[in-house]
Amino acid sequence: MTGRDEPFITAVKPLVDAMGAEMLPPDEAGPDDVVLAWEGVAVLAVRLPQLADSLDHILAAMERKKGKPLADLDRKAKQELVRILEARGAFSVRHGVETVASALGVSRFTVYNYLNREKG
Repeated sequence: MTGRDEPFITAVKPLVDAMGAEMLPPDEAGPDDVVLAWEGVAVLAVRLPQLADSLDHILAAMERKKGKPLADLDRKAKQELVRILEARGAFSVRHGVETVASALGVSRFTVYNYLNREKG
């Protein structure tokens, strides 16, 4: 990576961080990594996280954004978070409901109720 690549790396870093991914030199890329080019030259490899790790990362980011533990949110805010998480595929991850319930300080049954409320 050279100095001329720096604006590109600076530009993509917030996206990589938001995904919970990892940036690597392109020569260290594995078969599942995404290699990004700048001006026709491979500059950066991005290693995407496993889905379960992504859910933990998403929950931590939501907690930072709210400025307090998700368990301290009121019921309406928790319901809204469940809607957002469902839209992002959080419940397609193995143990997703349990992970979200734990982060929100509610039971799995409550998370299912929040999900069913939306469908009803």
